[in-house]
Amino acid sequence: MLTTEDFDFDLPEELIAQTPLSDRTSSRLLVLDSKTGEIEDKHFYEIIDELNPGDALVMNDTRVLPARLYGEKPSTGGHLEVLLLTNIEGDTWETLIKPAKRAKVGTEIHFGDGRLKAIVEEELDHGGRIIRFEYEGIFLENLESLGEMPLPPYIKERLEDPERYQTVYAKENGSAAAPTAGLHFTQALLDKIAAKGIRLAYVTLHVGLGTFRPVSVENIAEHEMHSEFYRLTPENAQIIQEVKANGGKIVAVGTTSIRTLETIGTKFNGKVQADSGWTSIFITPGYDFKVVDAFSTNFHLPKSTLVMLVSAFAGRKKTLTAYHHAIEARYRFFSFGDAMFVK
Repeated sequence: MLTTEDFDFDLPEELIAQTPLSDRTSSRLLVLDSKTGEIEDKHFYEIIDELNPGDALVMNDTRVLPARLYGEKPSTGGHLEVLLLTNIEGDTWETLIKPAKRAKVGTEIHFGDGRLKAIVEEELDHGGRIIRFEYEGIFLENLESLGEMPLPPYIKERLEDPERYQTVYAKENGSAAAPTAGLHFTQALLDKIAAKGIRLAYVTLHVGLGTFRPVSVENIAEHEMHSEFYRLTPENAQIIQEVKANGGKIVAVGTTSIRTLETIGTKFNGKVQADSGWTSIFITPGYDFKVVDAFSTNFHLPKSTLVMLVSAFAGRKKTLTAYHHAIEARYRFFSFGDAMFVK
């Protein structure tokens, strides 16, 4: 039985990157060979050397919503912070509200000058609330003008340019957090990769905060993942099918792309086809990868489901050895940190 403690390591707080680098591609890149355990220290722009003509690079094109809203109760003037997690249907959202005790069922919350309002419809665990919005005009325009980018709690610095918490290919609105492995790419680097003969394909997975929820159980098999919406279009499915049929590698950018591809591969017996739905796939050591041949990812929190996913591909010991190397070599961790390429 694997326990949460099996994925623990000591991470000095000063290695948690607080701000993004001015040049996205200049972050460092640790290359881990999952077969031999060999580790190389490179820079991210050298990722092109790990890709071969005929491979596919698969990226998550979700776009982060300015999902943190500050409102007040018109009945009392009490202030509330609302974080949008998942669009359930229409104008109904699953959210986190602080302080939750002020947000009982029936509570009305006003944002800005009141052109955006919300009614609490249901109470969930851990401060979760289902709320329904009422507004004038277009919802996303209201959100853009009133909301803030929901940076993770370990980032204490203010982000000067909100676009630095978006990938350059972000397109589909809906995430509560960025698919941060993609933050290292520039359009110029993607153009170079495409010019080398690597196919570019996109999936959409709207990242919920459940991805980062701590594992609170001892036996990891008992942990339940939060559901997230995914989509693979026919056009992108065809690219991946063609690359696989021709013997090319499927290289995923980030754990969200991995989880989308493996959800589809599991559903269709190893095949990739256009699909959409909700996934709560939890990939841990012992999992048999059906689609992904290699991937890039950032460095993750100790004891997190993301470290468990990397360990499922590379092996727990090799993964933790690579992490210890990264700590000794002073790599930068988490959302604005450095990257690793696992092959």
